[in-house]
Parts: sequence; structure tokens; C-alpha cells
Amino acid sequence: MNDKFILDAACGGRCFWFDKHHPNTIYIDNEPRAKGISKFKPEFCCEPDMVMDFTNMTFPDKAFKLVVWDPPHLFNLGETSEMRKKYGVLRKDTWRYDLKKGFAECWRVLDDLGVLIFKWNEESIKIGEVLELFGEKPLFGHPTSKHGQTKWVCFMKIPASAPPKQKEER
Repeated sequence: MNDKFILDAACGGRCFWFDKHHPNTIYIDNEPRAKGISKFKPEFCCEPDMVMDFTNMTFPDKAFKLVVWDPPHLFNLGETSEMRKKYGVLRKDTWRYDLKKGFAECWRVLDDLGVLIFKWNEESIKIGEVLELFGEKPLFGHPTSKHGQTKWVCFMKIPASAPPKQKEER
């Protein structure tokens, strides 16, 4: 596993990856999903390297330099909904716990000075409400999509013992 220093903690169909089989990445998801579940994208499938839930990962502490996490972010999807089949759904009764635990697990497996990229869509819940659950402050973020509801947020695990770098005088 020494050559696997990147983790996709909820890989789904690996939709935002340029190289969907990056050799240094472990792709996990809580369940595989075969081709054919999408009538609009018939090639869509979810084939994780390991079946694992992001709220309870079996990796050792500080195992990854980069973690990308795009958890389910929608409520109110019917049992037969294509979106639900492809990406999963937030549970109204446990979403706060699930996201808080998921972030804690992603943070645990992230090495010191590692980067965590978090993707969120505000269709059901605003990003501020989600970020409050995490207990860590992001460095920066950016909205995307036509209506700006999808947010990409970057965290870096800076140890408390790391002194701030002093500016050099010119």
C-alpha cells in the first residue's frame, strides 16, 4: 500500500477524475453499483477497489497525503431514483452524525501536511451548516456549476507543532 497515498473516500462513478484508475489512489465506496443503473449514462458504474463506508475506514492513521471526499448530499430521493442509485442519499435522521463521523475518519487517515478536498452540493443543506460539523477550518473553497450550488473546499492538516513560516525581508 506504500504506493497508494491518495484516497477517494466515496468514489461513486469517479466522475471528476481525469484518470479514473490513478495508480496511486485507492477508491472506496460503501457498495458497488453495476453498469446499467443510469439510462442517461449507460456506462456509469461504481467499482470501488474496496467496499468500505467512509464513517468507519480500516486504514491506519495518517495513511494518505491526499483525501478527496464527495459524500451523498441529497434528501428526498425515491427508492427507484436514478440519482439515489448512482450516488446514494442522505438520511434525514442521521446526516449530521454521518457527515461528522465521515469527516473525522477522513481527517484521521490524512497525514500531517496532507490535503483534504471536500465536494458538496447545497441542494438540501447549505455548506456552512455542514462545515460547522467538522471542527476544522478550511483554507479556501470555490463554487461551481451553473447556479453555484456545488462547492469545492480545501483543508490542510497542519499540525499544531508546525510554527508559521516567517516572511523574509527583501
